[in-house]
Amino acid sequence: MTPARALRTIDAIHTVQPGTRIGHYEILSTIGSGGMGEVWKARDTRLKREVAIKTLPEALARDPDRLARLEREAALLASVNHDHIATIHGLEEYEGTRVLVLELVEGTTLESRLIRGRLPIEEALTLALQLAQALTAAHDKGVIHRDLKPANIMVTPAQRIKVLDFGIAKALADGAETETLAVDPTRTGMIKGTPAYMSPEQARGEALSVQTDIWSFGAVLFEMLTGK
Repeated sequence: MTPARALRTIDAIHTVQPGTRIGHYEILSTIGSGGMGEVWKARDTRLKREVAIKTLPEALARDPDRLARLEREAALLASVNHDHIATIHGLEEYEGTRVLVLELVEGTTLESRLIRGRLPIEEALTLALQLAQALTAAHDKGVIHRDLKPANIMVTPAQRIKVLDFGIAKALADGAETETLAVDPTRTGMIKGTPAYMSPEQARGEALSVQTDIWSFGAVLFEMLTGK
């Protein structure tokens, strides 16, 4: 094995690169990044499977509040077990920070598929039914996605969907609202999500309910049927 391929031990989360080891996971390549974190393809060296590793951006990797929200996201994801929601495999701690170990979903995003135009009605309704089932499972656990959009929906080669990124989901437990990896819960009127798919109450920064996801579901279905 050449030095360039030698496995390295991570000393801070922002040093992640191919070959880095986080516990028994070996980083293989980058998948993508955004405001809510970075996602990497990795190999579980114990179970011999590929997974996705989600880290926080460098600027936030040492923020106790964001780390606490990441842990709450992990607990939320673990509470929702459904065929059409990406599974969480674990939460790892390394060098004082946390990373999520998630199911690696092969395929393409619904967003990429819609670039080519609207879907045939039968295909659109088949995918919409799966999406509705995923949201029902999440809502039954008191979890609202809050950012449902084609970019957060993967379509596998078998034409099955997987909903991704509950990073700004909101749990409703005993009537109390708990923010997860989204905003400072002490601040009110914060607007989070993607404008084109937002419900009116979300756009106004008001209290949210499962109806927020239902609105976004309708927007996604409209786009699947019309291509707009």
